[in-house]
Amino acid sequence: MIEGQEDVTWEDWLALAGACEEYGVEALFRSDHYLSVDGHGERGSLDAWATISALAAVTRTLRLGTLVSPATFRHPSELAKVVTTADHVSGGRVELGLGTGWLEAEHETYGFPFPPLRERMERLEEQLQIISREWGDERFTFDSAHYRIDDLDARPKPVQRPRPPLILGGRGGPRSIDLGARRADEYNTVNKTAAECAAIRADLDEACRREGRDPIPLSLMTGWLVGEDRAELLDRAGRLAEWRGHEGGAESFLASLPDYFITGTMEAVADKLAALAGVGVERVMVQHLLHRDLAAVEQLGRELVPALRI
Repeated sequence: MIEGQEDVTWEDWLALAGACEEYGVEALFRSDHYLSVDGHGERGSLDAWATISALAAVTRTLRLGTLVSPATFRHPSELAKVVTTADHVSGGRVELGLGTGWLEAEHETYGFPFPPLRERMERLEEQLQIISREWGDERFTFDSAHYRIDDLDARPKPVQRPRPPLILGGRGGPRSIDLGARRADEYNTVNKTAAECAAIRADLDEACRREGRDPIPLSLMTGWLVGEDRAELLDRAGRLAEWRGHEGGAESFLASLPDYFITGTMEAVADKLAALAGVGVERVMVQHLLHRDLAAVEQLGRELVPALRI
C-alpha cells in the first residue's frame, strides 16, 4: 500500500507495479488523497483512479485498488464509471475501497465540501448502494437525501461479476462495522494491533449475523518497516526518519513507532503476520513509505509471501 500523495511520480508507480509483478506481490493499493497527509505541501499527488487505470494497461496479473477513496471527492455515478473503466482496462483486476474522507485541509484547498461526519457517513452509505446498483443487472431509480438517479441501466457492466470487490474502510466503530456488514464485500481497518483486530473481527461477525450474511473478510492496513537483519532495518529506519523529519536517528525513530506498526527483522515480522492471521485478519496491506526502495518489495514477495502461504 503506497501513500501516493507523498510525491510518488508516474515513474515510481511503473517501478513499483513492475516489482510487484516480478516478485509475486499479488496486489498494489494506493491512498486517494490530493495533499500530503504529513503536512508537506511541496509533495505532489497524481489522481488515484487515473493512476490505477494507467497501471492496469501496463500490468498483467497485479490487482489494483484504493485504500480508500473518499465519498466526498466524487459523485457515485462518476466513481462507478471510472472503476468500471479501470476494470475493463485491467481485464477484471480492480478493487474499490471507500471511506468517509477525513483530511479537511485537502477539501478546503481543492474546494471539496467537507460536511460533518454524520452527513459524510450518510453519503458513504448512499454511494455504496448506488455503485452496487449501477454495477448490477437491473435498471433502477434512486432518490435519497443526497443523490438522485433516474431510470439508469449503466453500461457497460464491470468485467468482474457480480461486481468488483467493495471494501469499506473504517476504524472499527459500531456504525462503520454495521455499514460494512450491510453493504461491503470486505472490511478494512487501519493501524490496529492483533488484539484490536480480534475485537473488530468479533464485532464484524456479529454484525454480519444480524444482517443474515456469512462473515465478510477483515483486512488491515498498517505501517511497515522491515529489514533482512538488524543492520538493514536500522538503515531503512534512518531513511524513513529523515523523510518524516524525525530528529534523533534510526534507533530513536524505531523506539517511537506505535505498537500497531509492523517492524523488525524478516523472521520477527513473519510471526507478527501469523498472529494477525490467527485472530481472523485475512490480508494485510503493508504501508510501504519508502516507496523508491524496491528491494523491500522484492523481500516481501520473495521471502515473506512464500513463508506465509498456506
